[in-house]
Amino acid sequence: MAATLDVRPSPIAGQWYPADPRRLATSVDQFIEEAQLPAIQGQVVAVMTPHAGHRYSGPVAGFAFAALRDLEPEVVAVVSPMHYLAAPPLLTTAHEAYETPLGLIPVDQEALRLLQQALQPAGLGLTPIRHDPEHSLEIELPFLQRALKSDFHLLPVMVRDPSTQVARALGQALAKVLAGRRSVLVASTDLSHFYPQPIAQELDAELLRRVAAFDPQGVLQAEEEGKGFACGRGALAAVLWAAKELGANHVQILHYATSGDVTGDYSQVVGYGSAVVTRKEIA
Repeated sequence: MAATLDVRPSPIAGQWYPADPRRLATSVDQFIEEAQLPAIQGQVVAVMTPHAGHRYSGPVAGFAFAALRDLEPEVVAVVSPMHYLAAPPLLTTAHEAYETPLGLIPVDQEALRLLQQALQPAGLGLTPIRHDPEHSLEIELPFLQRALKSDFHLLPVMVRDPSTQVARALGQALAKVLAGRRSVLVASTDLSHFYPQPIAQELDAELLRRVAAFDPQGVLQAEEEGKGFACGRGALAAVLWAAKELGANHVQILHYATSGDVTGDYSQVVGYGSAVVTRKEIA
């Protein structure tokens, strides 16, 4: 596969997570195994998960990926923010596969083509880029490689413009592309950044309340109102809108922590939350 595909090599292996395959597999497996999940109510459609270095957010991410364990999707749409300066509102990779120390993940080229088409009525599209440095999408890939039973294809989207117009249109387009396929959506986002622990907990509780209420518009408005923050709010809102279109009707918050819970420094923390979005039968 490596000889025939145009591969995006990892720019963060050895920094954000272990570069050694055995160490990486062991650490990711441990994060997943140690997650004490509540009973998941319904069929899993999507998850929300953080994207800091595995040392910091891995224990929280483990809950999201434990909820995906042993699923067999054909395609996984990972929607993340783009932290670096870029003019286009939506981006994707121009490569044919992502590489992590655990192997290659092929990009679903047909799904990307269909997503481009589905975005056109909203005046949007995906701008392909090469050798991007974005960590927030790649950081989730080793978890997917260890949690899922199937050899899946990746549908990668990076959101630069977190406006309602863009997030809603992306969500609707993703749902159109994924309808009828064995799929999972992953929203990559951290929560508040660099507040003292008590303030971070208050801000993050409000943001997570809006997630639990299945309120993508509320997630976007939280920052405007100064009541809650998520660097991937556009990606998160898009995934929530897509999940709604795909029939999901329930959100469970799985776990919350901050960087201070790892480092012991509570003066300026980053918040991490995980959640699962399901299609729950209503009696």
